[in-house]
Amino acid sequence: MTAWARAIDTGWLVRDEVPGPGVDEFAEPAEVTEALAAVPAGQDTLLAVQHPHRTPAARAAGLSLAAALPAARETLDRLCAKDYRRVDRVVAAYRAAGPDGVAEGVLCVVEPAAVDPDGTLRVRPGEQVYPEVVAERAAVLAGLGCATSAAMLVPVHEGARLTEAVRMVIGAAGEPSAAAVDPGGNEHLLWLLGPGGAQDRLLAEVRRGPLLVADGNHRVAAAERAGGGLVALVTAGPDLHIGAIHRALAGTGLGTAELAAAWRGCGLTVTETADPVGPETPGTVVVRPIARPADPGLVVRLPDGHGPRPRIDHELVEHVLLAEALGLDPAGEHVRALPEGHPAERDVDVLLRLAPVPYADVLAVHEQGRRMPRKATYFTPKPRSGLLLADLGDNAASAELRR
Repeated sequence: MTAWARAIDTGWLVRDEVPGPGVDEFAEPAEVTEALAAVPAGQDTLLAVQHPHRTPAARAAGLSLAAALPAARETLDRLCAKDYRRVDRVVAAYRAAGPDGVAEGVLCVVEPAAVDPDGTLRVRPGEQVYPEVVAERAAVLAGLGCATSAAMLVPVHEGARLTEAVRMVIGAAGEPSAAAVDPGGNEHLLWLLGPGGAQDRLLAEVRRGPLLVADGNHRVAAAERAGGGLVALVTAGPDLHIGAIHRALAGTGLGTAELAAAWRGCGLTVTETADPVGPETPGTVVVRPIARPADPGLVVRLPDGHGPRPRIDHELVEHVLLAEALGLDPAGEHVRALPEGHPAERDVDVLLRLAPVPYADVLAVHEQGRRMPRKATYFTPKPRSGLLLADLGDNAASAELRR
C-alpha cells in the first residue's frame, strides 16, 4: 500500500529563477489577470499554467477553464524542458527565513484523504473553503497532473522532533539544491534528498501524527476532489507567524456613515476614529474608508455572546456585521479577503481590518473539532511556489512529454 506521506516519484527542480511573475503574490483573480496582461507576448510563465483562462489570449478567445487547459499543459511542458531539470524519488529539506519568520520542514507528497485506523483524517483541514475556488483548483490539478505549489501543514503534536530532524539533515547536506528570495525578503533554500537513510528519517517524522492545514486549505480540498495527492511543506516552524486577513467591501456604494448606522441598529458599539489602523488584538474591527477617504474611520466592538469559545473575529464579522446587518453574502462578489500588506483594489469601498488570530485559538478550534472561518489566518513564511514541481501521476501523456 502506498504511504500517505511519501517521496515525489517524478519532479522538476527549477534551474535558476521561477518563470514569473511571482505566483504567490496575488490575492484575487483580478490581480492575476492584470499581472498576466503585463507579461510580454510569447513569454511562458508558471502563473499562466496555474490560471490559463485568465491569460490575455484565453480572455480574447472567450475560453473557459476546460478549454484553456490544453494550452496550459503545452506551456508546462515547455517550462519543464527549458527552466527545470527532472528529479526522481526525492523529498526536500526546506528552510525559509526572513522578516516573515522561520519555517524548516519537509517538502513531500501527502494524500489528503488518508485516514488513521480509527477513521480520522491524517491531514486535517484548518479552515472552511470557497467551493468555487476548490472546483477551479481541482480542475487545474486534474488537467495538468502536476502540482506547481505546496500547501503548508503543521504537526498537531511533537513538532519540535520534526524541526530537529530537518536541522540535522540540513547540517550534513552541504550546498542547497535551489535558492530564491521572495519579494518580502525571505530566503528560501531546499536540499534534495534521494532514497536512503536521511529521506526515510524525515518521512518517518512526517508520518508520526496528524497534520493540520495551516496554509492551502483550498489546495488540500482540491487535491482530494481531484482524487490524488498534493505537495506539502510539513513544518513546525520554529518561528511561524500568523498575519491578519481583512475583509474588503467592494461595489456596495456604502460609506462609513451608512455602515455605522446599520451596525448601531443591530446593537453594536461603534465609535469614530481619525486613525483607522490596527487592531492588534481580537475583539474589535477597525474600518478604514477607501472610496471616500475623507470619511471618518470606525471602531466596532464585536459582540461577546455569539458561539463557542474561542470566538473568531472573522466569523462574527461575516455573520453579524455583513450577513445580519447589511444583508451581504460573506462569500459573494461584494466581500473579499485581503491579507495584510496587499493593496486594496480600485473598486473597494471600505476595508474592515481584523486582528491576527492567536495560534492558541487556532489549535483550540481544531481540538474542538471545529474549522476556522474561510481566509482567517495568514501563516508565514509560506513555501515558495514553483521551486519544485511534482508529477502526480494523473496525466501520463503529459508527463511522458516532459520526460
